[in-house]
Amino acid sequence: MVLMKMKFPFQKRVKLAQGLWLLSWCATVAGAITFTLGCILKTELRRRGEVMDNTDIHIVPNTLMIVGLASLGINYFAGKIGQDALDAGKFPRWKSLLKPYFAISSFFTVLMLLAVIMSYAMKGSLESSLKVGLRNGIRFYKDTDTPGRCFQKQNIDRLQMEFQCCGNNDFRDWFEVQWISNRYLDFSTKEVKDRIKSNVDGRYLVDGVPFSCCNPSSPRPCIQYHLMNNSAHYNYDYQTEELNIFIRGCREALVNYYMGLMNTIGAGVLSVFLLQASVLVSLRFLQTAMEALAGNENTEIETEGYLLEKGLKETIMEYLDPVLRFLLLKNQVQEGEGPDNTVNI
Repeated sequence: MVLMKMKFPFQKRVKLAQGLWLLSWCATVAGAITFTLGCILKTELRRRGEVMDNTDIHIVPNTLMIVGLASLGINYFAGKIGQDALDAGKFPRWKSLLKPYFAISSFFTVLMLLAVIMSYAMKGSLESSLKVGLRNGIRFYKDTDTPGRCFQKQNIDRLQMEFQCCGNNDFRDWFEVQWISNRYLDFSTKEVKDRIKSNVDGRYLVDGVPFSCCNPSSPRPCIQYHLMNNSAHYNYDYQTEELNIFIRGCREALVNYYMGLMNTIGAGVLSVFLLQASVLVSLRFLQTAMEALAGNENTEIETEGYLLEKGLKETIMEYLDPVLRFLLLKNQVQEGEGPDNTVNI
């Protein structure tokens, strides 16, 4: 069953070829933009790599960069084909290349759509990665003398000030770890001894937060310590008064930032995907309309073009069959080569 058959008079074919040439160059520019967006997202993710447990989320920018580069080549050739279609004598040289060209182009176009879907669907993976990464960052905050962790304090402080956040889930996360190094504790004082003895693990825990959690917009001088003790501060009630530290956790802040960035990029790449699909559809109509001229001396006759000669399922299987046969043949060859089989030369 032929899908979307249309008639193409000579002038309509010329306009289609010209439109394809223009679309292909627009898509080339869009491919460069897609590659740039992938690089920007990659850079932003690498900036906060120290608070991420894994790099699974990097599949999104990596895919965007791959499809962006592929789009440059795909649309360059689409423009050349559209240009040669204006001359019936030049177009036949593309005939043998169009089938693999459509297969490769369709693959990268679908990959572009998958990148858009992943940019919306990777929130769970991003959140779990940040949860573990931030937890480790807070735990190693005090290890300024430990190789490999000496910049952890600086990174966490800059993160909390830039994103106006505190802790992993909230500021109470700092209460559960010793974030002050032993080198800055006076173990001869009663307060330090009592706090260490009161903790099973022998850690110095305080109901306080680092200076980077302080909110500069608060009119009150920053209260970093004894946050849960109303009697330690004048005219203070932590349950009713708005604290003068950042309330939002850094995991929430980073997830909102990165998801906002990826959703914006995803919307832009979706428009590029639609443009790329338009190029392939236009090229397919032009190909089938031009192939109908084969054997005709009069190149200005009306021809018919279509999107698919067969149904969608049959067309997909037509492209997959050679690949499946190749894989099956390769598998049979590997099974035939056993440890006892040798090749004599």
